Amino acid sequence: MTWILFTFMAVLFQTFRNAIQSKLSGTVPTIGVTLSRFLFAPPLAAIYVTATSVFFNVGVPTFNATFWWFVTLAAILQIAATSLMVILFKQKNFAVGAGLAKSEALAAGVLGLLFFGSELSALGWLGILIGAVAVFVLSGWRRGGELSTKTVLVGLCCGTCFALTSLFVREASHELPIPFIQAAGWVLFWVLTFQTVALVAFIASHQPDTFKKLAAQPGKVLAASVTSCLGSIGWFTAMALQHVAYVKTVGQLEVLTTMLISVIWLKQPVKQHEITGLLLIGIAALLVIWT
Repeated sequence: MTWILFTFMAVLFQTFRNAIQSKLSGTVPTIGVTLSRFLFAPPLAAIYVTATSVFFNVGVPTFNATFWWFVTLAAILQIAATSLMVILFKQKNFAVGAGLAKSEALAAGVLGLLFFGSELSALGWLGILIGAVAVFVLSGWRRGGELSTKTVLVGLCCGTCFALTSLFVREASHELPIPFIQAAGWVLFWVLTFQTVALVAFIASHQPDTFKKLAAQPGKVLAASVTSCLGSIGWFTAMALQHVAYVKTVGQLEVLTTMLISVIWLKQPVKQHEITGLLLIGIAALLVIWT
């Protein structure tokens, strides 16, 4: 059950990362806020994988062509998924679109079964389906008005890209003939390095002023990178151990931690449909954990 602990770790740090990025978004462009996730993360990932390798006496693995292919695809697809989420922010039916994007657990289950040889139990599938219903209930989909075709397509594409990112991360970690902790660490390091270089190059050529805005808030940028890296360590390690669909279903508990912050810190009341959605997520997580 080690994968469950790493998933909880990912949920906790991702919640704090989202809160920090929310504050940054008030003065920093979207692309800059996205970069804040990665800017200081590669060195942290390097320290992590080096420290665990030395502690467990694990050498540097051989990175074959298939590994690099999976890492590159994962890095590109995660950037694409993030861009699609930005598009969803601009939609009138954002709540429904966000719900569709959160269907990545279901997408990961289907894609994993069709193309990656994943075999999920009947109880696991039930948990995944209940989790998919839960995110729609939480998004308040019946309050979203008329559902546009564009929102549906963008939301589904976003969820699919996130699902494929996770599946390729899992495949990349399985290409390395070393223990799961070090394998996940190496995949994380190279994915983060690719994304950081790509985003820095893009911002330097298109929005150089963004660097000044990030430099004006070094504490928040560093905090975003640290919490993002720690969260990614949790996600990547959990996915190296367990099917992506199961990890993402349990990972929907992030909604609970986010809501707790809203209630305790921001003093925002919980709505009836949110309570229903949380109960469904709890049931989904329990079904997957018991699989």
